[in-house]
Amino acid sequence: MFGVYVTHPQVLIDPAIPVPKWGLSEIGRVRAEHTASSPWIGRIRRIISSDETKAIETAEILASAMGLDVEIAEYMGENDRSATGFLPPLQFEKAADWFFAHPDESFHGWERAVDAQARIVSAFKRALEDWPTDRPIAFVGHGGVGTLLKCRLGNLPISRSQDQKGGGGGNLFAFRLDDHTLLSDWTPMEDWTGP
Repeated sequence: MFGVYVTHPQVLIDPAIPVPKWGLSEIGRVRAEHTASSPWIGRIRRIISSDETKAIETAEILASAMGLDVEIAEYMGENDRSATGFLPPLQFEKAADWFFAHPDESFHGWERAVDAQARIVSAFKRALEDWPTDRPIAFVGHGGVGTLLKCRLGNLPISRSQDQKGGGGGNLFAFRLDDHTLLSDWTPMEDWTGP
């Protein structure tokens, strides 16, 4: 059976609000609602979300299609970038490039990529510890830590080349539940048809 790691889609960017509190934009909400009608969603038996607003909103939309409750996992949040606060898009992209290119170092106080990877991998393993491998599961989170998790599952070095494409988020990758082998690369959430 399979599991998926889903990143939240587009958000309402507001520099006056802490990034973890940003919610979905109308486009992001529509994309999540479209994904909730995908056939594979009906196979999911558990949804675990980061504790950030945009991830919770995405998870709730997906869970509503199946009548599931959303479990919140505080250690699944995005890499901690609070040291710099909001960065305009071009500055953020340069900072993200640096973050992935120097995984053992901190970008102006950000959580290091190696530490964020250890955190998300630990949360992932803890969630799957006693979970049956014949019951599909969905994790809902963020692009940065999602990419770090994907790198670990694929036995790949930390690299931005493994990041989602296209900007805006709302992608997923799938993995096998029995051995955590990757089943797909990042795919737009509404385009994925299942394993």
